[in-house]
Amino acid sequence: MKTILTRRTIRKYSDREVGQQLLDRLFTQAARTQTMGNLQLYSVIVTRDSEMKARLAPAHFNQPMVTQAPVVLTICADFNRTSTWARCRKAEPGYDNFLSFINAATDALLFTQTFCNLADEEGLGYCYLGTTVYQPQQIIDILRLPKLVMPVATLTLGWPAEEPPLSDRLPLESFVHQETYHDYLGTDIDTYYKYKEQLEENRHFVEINHKETLAQIFTDIRYTRKDNEAMSEELIDTLIRQGFLQATIS
Repeated sequence: MKTILTRRTIRKYSDREVGQQLLDRLFTQAARTQTMGNLQLYSVIVTRDSEMKARLAPAHFNQPMVTQAPVVLTICADFNRTSTWARCRKAEPGYDNFLSFINAATDALLFTQTFCNLADEEGLGYCYLGTTVYQPQQIIDILRLPKLVMPVATLTLGWPAEEPPLSDRLPLESFVHQETYHDYLGTDIDTYYKYKEQLEENRHFVEINHKETLAQIFTDIRYTRKDNEAMSEELIDTLIRQGFLQATIS
């Protein structure tokens, strides 16, 4: 049985089907995860159809696993269902605001992580796509998401056809703070990032991109200020359209 300590990101999948009975069982088990007010502020859209996966792919920068995986799961922060329930029961919902989005997004991500842990135990492979919130309007349009429903996570899912190496992780002392937050000195950074920076693949990555440090790969190439600001604007605009923010937010 796989555990969290041997978790790998899987981008290549076999042709073996992921049965609906298995998927439903994992959904049922994942739904036991913690949730705000016991409201389960999430929904999951299951995509198996090849045409639908092809339509979703551009929203994820056409990463090949989106179309190659047997199943694509889009997990959404959902206050629409709870709001509809309230109105049907003579209650007036007040969840068209940013706090409600944060609560629903937290619920959705907790569900996502629990599902991933359960999928690991079954021997399934998956890849978490952080691109979900980069171009969310495309996903909303394709999946016909109503107001107060916002995509926050995507998983490609299937039976692994690869066994990539484990990703490196920072040491415990780099992110656990006792009692209060202790800010980092340069010497701390040297200690905590030494292993990551000295990995051969990372050193090679720096070299072929003609950079001086690994940090520059992230700031200058992967997650640039320009891209972050542009995608932040789109995210805010989408949250306004989906009813989680007021148009006066700047």
